Amino acid sequence: QLLLVESGGGLVQPGGSLRLSCAASGFNLDNYIIGWFRRAPGKEREGVSCIDVSDGSTYYPDFVKGRFTISRENAKNTVYLQMNSLKPEDTALYFCAAEVLATAQSMCVEDWREFDGWGQGTQVTVSS
Repeated sequence: QLLLVESGGGLVQPGGSLRLSCAASGFNLDNYIIGWFRRAPGKEREGVSCIDVSDGSTYYPDFVKGRFTISRENAKNTVYLQMNSLKPEDTALYFCAAEVLATAQSMCVEDWREFDGWGQGTQVTVSS
């Protein structure tokens, strides 16, 4: 059974940093595209960072480029999201997802809609 568990969220001041973790169990991440997504109250879910674990290629939308970094640690079957220079508008519930037939860009933009194994997510709140 494919299971992804998010952790690492919390309350941080504007300009601060957090690192989120997405731990996979029941499958090996090596052949997957992994993405981080967020859903703010009243807004649709959106992709914030995606990675092709097999070759390390990544995709970031413009609104996080230069602030967020996605990485993987194959030995731990885990993908991380390092978030720096956080803004109040980054406040949201953050989720990770995995797909096979995708690219990092397509995963972040549209292919996440095919994923049906969403976990509970981890809350990120950016506030002073």
